Amino acid sequence: MNINPLTVPNPAARFVGLDIGGSKTRGIVWTGGAITSDSSVGSTNVQNVSQDAARENMAELFSRLDSAGATRVFAGAGGVDTADDAAALRALISPFVPGAHVSVVHDTRLLLAAAGATEGVAVIAGTGSAAWGVNAAGEEARAGGWGYLLGDEGSGYWLGREAVRHSLRRMDSGEPVDELTAALLDYCGLTSPGGLIAHFHQGTTRRYWAAASPVIFAAAVSGHVPALAMVDQAAKDLAAMAAKVAAQLKISGPIVLGSGMGSNVPALQEAFKAQLAALGLQDVQTLTQDPIFGIPLLVAQAIGAQSLA
Repeated sequence: MNINPLTVPNPAARFVGLDIGGSKTRGIVWTGGAITSDSSVGSTNVQNVSQDAARENMAELFSRLDSAGATRVFAGAGGVDTADDAAALRALISPFVPGAHVSVVHDTRLLLAAAGATEGVAVIAGTGSAAWGVNAAGEEARAGGWGYLLGDEGSGYWLGREAVRHSLRRMDSGEPVDELTAALLDYCGLTSPGGLIAHFHQGTTRRYWAAASPVIFAAAVSGHVPALAMVDQAAKDLAAMAAKVAAQLKISGPIVLGSGMGSNVPALQEAFKAQLAALGLQDVQTLTQDPIFGIPLLVAQAIGAQSLA
C-alpha cells in the first residue's frame, strides 16, 4: 500500500523527527503538519562517535530545534539491531525532550516510509548497507546490516575498500598505476599504491573510505572495466539482500533504494534494477527525498493517526 506523505493526517500537535546517520544527524520539528524547525549536526550514533561526542552533538541539535512542547520524538538510526540498542538511544534523546514519547527504529524504516509505502522492502546503499521490509500482515524481515567488519557489501565503504584492494593487487603484480588507482591516490593525497596500506589502517575511518566511492563511479562511467565490475557486484549484492527480504515476506514490492549512493548514483540505480529484474522483481523505486521525510507517516502509524494535544 502506498500513501502520499503529504496527505498523512498530522497525529501530534508537535513532534520531532531524527535521522541519525554515521556522519551527521538531522532533526526536523513538525508543528500542525508544517516544518517549523530543521537543523543538522555531527553524528549522534555511538557506533560511530564516542558517548561524549554523541551527547554533545545531540545537545547542540536540540539547542537549534524549537522542540518545546513536542509530544513525540521518532528517531531512525543505523545499528539499532536489538532492544538494548534502541533503549540506549532513547536514553540519549529523552533528557532533551522531557515528557515526550520517544520511539527508535532502524533507519531502513524511514526510507520505506519516505517513499510513501506502508509495505515493501527498503534498501540502504550508503556508508553501510542493509535491507528491511514489512508486508500487509505486519510481518517484518531483514537482511544485511551486519556492519563493515562482517559485511556491508554494496556499500560506499565496500566500494572504497575494493578500490584499495584493486590497486594493491596491481602493485603486487608489478602492473603500472591505472586510471582508478591514480584517482584513488589523488583522493588520498598519496604518491604511490604502497602508501595505501598504512593509510587504510592508520587514522582513516569507514566514512572516509565510503566518501571515496565517487572515484569508483567516475572510473566506471569512463569505461574502466574493473570499476564497472565493482559497481555491478555492489548492485548484485544489494539486489540479493532485497530479494531475500521479499522472499521471506512473500511480496514482490515495492523495493525502494535509497540513502547516499542509492538516491544519487544513476549507474548503481540502473544496475540494481537490472539485477532485480533478472530475479523477477520489477516493482523498484529510487527514493528521491531524504529518509527523514518518512517520519510523519511513521508517527501516524505509531499512534493510530489519532491527534495528540
